[in-house]
Amino acid sequence: MTNELEVDGLVTLQERMVNLINQLQMPLIEVSMVIGNHIKQLMNSLNEHIVNTGAVFPEKVTAHWPLSNNSNTASENKMDLDKIISIVDDDRMDILATLIRVTLIETEMALDDGILALRMWEQLARSQLSLASSPGQLFSPIILPEEW
Repeated sequence: MTNELEVDGLVTLQERMVNLINQLQMPLIEVSMVIGNHIKQLMNSLNEHIVNTGAVFPEKVTAHWPLSNNSNTASENKMDLDKIISIVDDDRMDILATLIRVTLIETEMALDDGILALRMWEQLARSQLSLASSPGQLFSPIILPEEW
């Protein structure tokens, strides 16, 4: 029964995120920032748990997943980070952040499951970010695979 509830929670989170991101046509940079912030917060809690209990978690939970496009080349275009940050839509990002937080709480998702669910999104966003060669590409809607 517990495994079924875990799967239901993961499916609920995935469906809600896909629907909201598609509905709001969220830019890659905004999705990436929200996901990164949530993973950071969840990892802080997980690291605290590890220190207190000595528990061990697999690397797929504790570390970034490798990029599938093998693009580790730095962009030759210099992007003005301050300008990029000033352009993002904070309200849209807050909506996604709230949806993630509420769904994690509502489904009572385990900490490691929540991190794993977001790692998949992080890998997708990082892969697309690594291919961006101009600021305009950062503000294009994130491209979600058909099977998501």
